[in-house]
Amino acid sequence: MTAPTLSRRPPRRFWGWGQADAALDEREQANLRFMLDQLGAVQGDPAPPRVEDFALRLPRVSPPAALATMFSSLPLDRLNHSYGKSYADLARMWLRDVPEPPDWVAFPNDEQAIVDLLDWAARSNVAVVPYGGGSSVCGGVEPAVGGSYSGTVSLDMERLCRVLEVDRTSRAARIQAGALGPELEAQLKPHGLTLRHFPQSFEFSTLGGWIATRAGGHYAMQHTHIDDFVENTRLVTPAGVMQTRRLPGSGAGPAPDRLVLGSEGTLGVVTEAWVRLQDVPRFRASASVRFDDYFKGVACVRALAQSGLNPANCRLLDPMETVFSGVGDGSHAILVLGFESADHPLQPWMARALELVFDHGGQFDADAVARSMAPEGADVQRSGAQAHRTGAAGAWRDAFLRMPYWRDPAVGLGVIMDTFETAVTWDRFDAFYTAVKADVSTAIERATGNEALLSCRFTHVYPDGPAPYFTLAVNGAADGSVASALAAWRDIKAAANEAVISHGGTITHHHAVGRDHRSGYEREADPLFRRMLAAAKHEVDPRAVLNPGVLFDPLGRAVGITGSLAR
Repeated sequence: MTAPTLSRRPPRRFWGWGQADAALDEREQANLRFMLDQLGAVQGDPAPPRVEDFALRLPRVSPPAALATMFSSLPLDRLNHSYGKSYADLARMWLRDVPEPPDWVAFPNDEQAIVDLLDWAARSNVAVVPYGGGSSVCGGVEPAVGGSYSGTVSLDMERLCRVLEVDRTSRAARIQAGALGPELEAQLKPHGLTLRHFPQSFEFSTLGGWIATRAGGHYAMQHTHIDDFVENTRLVTPAGVMQTRRLPGSGAGPAPDRLVLGSEGTLGVVTEAWVRLQDVPRFRASASVRFDDYFKGVACVRALAQSGLNPANCRLLDPMETVFSGVGDGSHAILVLGFESADHPLQPWMARALELVFDHGGQFDADAVARSMAPEGADVQRSGAQAHRTGAAGAWRDAFLRMPYWRDPAVGLGVIMDTFETAVTWDRFDAFYTAVKADVSTAIERATGNEALLSCRFTHVYPDGPAPYFTLAVNGAADGSVASALAAWRDIKAAANEAVISHGGTITHHHAVGRDHRSGYEREADPLFRRMLAAAKHEVDPRAVLNPGVLFDPLGRAVGITGSLAR
């Protein structure tokens, strides 16, 4: 079978993050060498995986002739769709360990092709794994579906990537689910509109993926979850198409879109959605605030979250996180604070926020804050709009976007670099932070024999609690063995899942459940609710072909927890 004939996106790095030709610059290489030295890791330049290193099993099923042109069995396509982008996914690629690649990758051109594919899959007992940008870090797109299926197909949405309709009056647009972040923003730009949803994976994740995983964007408060932007959805299931009504709000029974949001490809394939948009911001203000006492910084962020000021950025970095991000030396915490608006200057908002900062012992450069704001009535596109990209705030932003690229070569040297995230109420946070760091640090030392760098930042904050995001880096194996590091990671990941749940947090705030977080989800979600979800799946997907093993086992299929955590 040859590759599909229609144009394709540039090739991705199947064993890491980004485009196939992505590379670290000299400064980033120096920073990586410094980090490896701090961890006591083996230095070197191991040869990354090549397509020809893999002997993939032959496809076990054949697509019907009428649909054959949308299918590919090219090794690069199958490798790119075998895993997501978690640490474990990359480590298994470095080990050349891909025992369960998809038998085929399908590239449908339109919705009818998806309908036809699901009809064939249901008749043929073939599992279908919806695939957007493939940026999952929790096993959400891995075709590890157990042994009861005849084969697997990864359903890639890359060709459904257009903005179909723009309602400028209501500030909304109808967008196909396969559109990557940059693609949809480029199509909205001529209208002076933006979705304003910028997750770290923005460049390589899709609208449909955001909806299916209830993704969180870059902005720290107010409208940041994709939930807040969805007006309606269109879901293709094996039992038919569910189209919800486009409304600004409704009290007519349980909201059907809420069943689609977070369904992670288990109920159907999101093909398009109407989403709420915003005017492009014209005014910005930013500040970098230093706290000598981390918990005073926490108290300050709580005050900001409960003030009604709704800053666009309100990220508190603990002392170790400032080292990871290159904005501090580990002696203090830093708050990256920012406001933006398409309508009005922001001096009053920033002034009140800085009063709260001062009340909590925060230190900041008043001149730098002033430079971040254009004078009243000035053209901020020229005078102030780029100030948020400089200083500590700009350095943090650059590190935030580039961090996945640093991880790729480190994995091949036996270094574990990973993250886990959660959310917890303010009344529990101080004890939660201390206990989770202690539990996970103990697990890391037990699994590796080494001390880890373990840090925390707030990605999002709410009036009732923050979303802490933990980052760890540790030499996973004294000899640089990727296999030993992966075995250690499994113990560490299990400990992290246990820690966030047992100390009162959620198993995931915005990374989704997938396969890696399913054990925690089963403790967090009420058993009756999980049975309700399984019943809903049985109604729309009676043969249980859609993404089995994610969230729950389908009725009549004992899939269990598979993928990177399965030993």
